[in-house]
Amino acid sequence: MDLISVTTFGNRGDMSAYSESYVREDIFMQQARAFGVESGAIDPTPAVGGLLQFAASQVSAKSVVEIGTGSGVSGLWLFQGMPSDGVLTSIDTERELSSAARSSFEEAGISAQRFRLITGVISDIVGKLADDNYDLVVIRTSADLMDLIHEAHRLLRVGGTLVIDHALSGGKVADPTQRDFESISRRDGIRSIKEDNRWRSTLLPLGAGVLLATKS
Repeated sequence: MDLISVTTFGNRGDMSAYSESYVREDIFMQQARAFGVESGAIDPTPAVGGLLQFAASQVSAKSVVEIGTGSGVSGLWLFQGMPSDGVLTSIDTERELSSAARSSFEEAGISAQRFRLITGVISDIVGKLADDNYDLVVIRTSADLMDLIHEAHRLLRVGGTLVIDHALSGGKVADPTQRDFESISRRDGIRSIKEDNRWRSTLLPLGAGVLLATKS
């Protein structure tokens, strides 16, 4: 094997752009994303959407909690990886976004029995969900992130997966000079999982950053 090909990593193409173009979004995802752009929703990039689909399929996720519904792009990706009887519970503070996600799911032909879209105070809603009952938890908001990570561990069954999307805030978290609320919240959240032996985790520079963790 050529030693140079193994040890030299410079002069490569744009890996981020290549990864984002690896998957294709269907028309329903494209429509939901367009609405999300207009409304300022936080949605996963196509590559992160593909990762969500993969994660859901890997754990055969019949029961999923999503915190931060966005415009429904994420949910559409999750449904592609979930079994046909899988149920998504998606929580958001914005009623407009929940309504948009509902429309996207209905247009995509997803049965109303397969999703619960809940709008309200996230901490109150999450606190009412059952212990050890979920295969996959996706967190997209930075508000109360430490508390949500704690709750995610409670909600997940052993071997279940936590996905934190936008974990690196597009690079701001990796810059120690960034001291805004979101950067600090996500930085502290990443650290808490890394230092907690109840999680097995990894951090990926995909999209705006993704943290994956499995409940031990």
